[in-house]
Amino acid sequence: MTTVFPKVPGIPKVRGVRALPAVGLLLLTTACGGTAGGGTADDRTVTVYTVDGLAGWYGKRAAEFEARTGIAVRLVESGSGEVVTRAERERANPQADVLVTLPPFIQRAEAAGLLAEYAPAGADRVAERTGRYTAIVDNYLGFIRNPKLAVPAPTTWQDLLDPRFQGKLQYSTPGQAGDGTAVLLQLKHVYGDQGALDYLARLEKNNVGPSSSTGKLQPKVSKGEILVANGDLQMNLTSIRDDKSEFEVFFPADERGVRSTFAIPYSAGLATGAPHADNGRKFLDFLLSPEVQRTVATDAMGLPTRSDVPAEGPIAELLAGVEVWQPDWTAVVATLDADLAAYAKAVGR
Repeated sequence: MTTVFPKVPGIPKVRGVRALPAVGLLLLTTACGGTAGGGTADDRTVTVYTVDGLAGWYGKRAAEFEARTGIAVRLVESGSGEVVTRAERERANPQADVLVTLPPFIQRAEAAGLLAEYAPAGADRVAERTGRYTAIVDNYLGFIRNPKLAVPAPTTWQDLLDPRFQGKLQYSTPGQAGDGTAVLLQLKHVYGDQGALDYLARLEKNNVGPSSSTGKLQPKVSKGEILVANGDLQMNLTSIRDDKSEFEVFFPADERGVRSTFAIPYSAGLATGAPHADNGRKFLDFLLSPEVQRTVATDAMGLPTRSDVPAEGPIAELLAGVEVWQPDWTAVVATLDADLAAYAKAVGR
């Protein structure tokens, strides 16, 4: 399937936080490790530890939020697992006010006691929620391919095993990246537990190697350094729009010809021991407000999570004809460590 990216009128071009003339958004780091830059010195800030992929959307919303409240947003981006790991390291001296990551890491953060009880205003209209986290942007697992170089275009899981992709395929590492963990879960859905491990062991011949960040794979596919990678629809569509990336989205089909995927929403919660808890609550309320949720489809290229905001836009169009299934995240978290150990053994790491 070739993705034809629709033009969205009235949306300014945004290439990332550094290029934004945003009021109040401070990008403190885009790498793992380091500190959040404090958080206790200025009571007019809110520090957000977040998975990457929403920088442009955050930038616009941060300017609006500061104009409304006088509170500046401090953004710390990293991989999905690193968001949780970092918060765990700082448990004795919390730096973050809000945590935003993908499943199953948001569930792991809740189980580890890293999220405080708080339901933002409007959370009762969101299906994916607990008393400690709420989905704010809906998103789905997908794959990307270079349309000029990956010829003929791979369309199935079996195609990805073709020797022509040796050293030209990469996926983010399960356990480190939420999208990488999603690949493991998707393959378990398609092939079963052992079948997924057997498949990944065979795929390793083509895999470039580990990657802790799904976002870093996008420019590699666009430039032709690799031809195929995993991704997620929201981040991929944003890159096609903002960076004019040379790749297209597809969903690998199984032996029956069925293309399937599942939701991996960005979910947010108030951090336990947040140094600016009130500011964190205000920011969560803001992100879930109807007016902000209405910007998700156009600005973030995702789907709104509130049931009273229409689910429309490119993702809704791409999912037409794709089977959408739903993982049991409680069960996923319960077996995640064992699944990751089995994965590492299967691929020889």
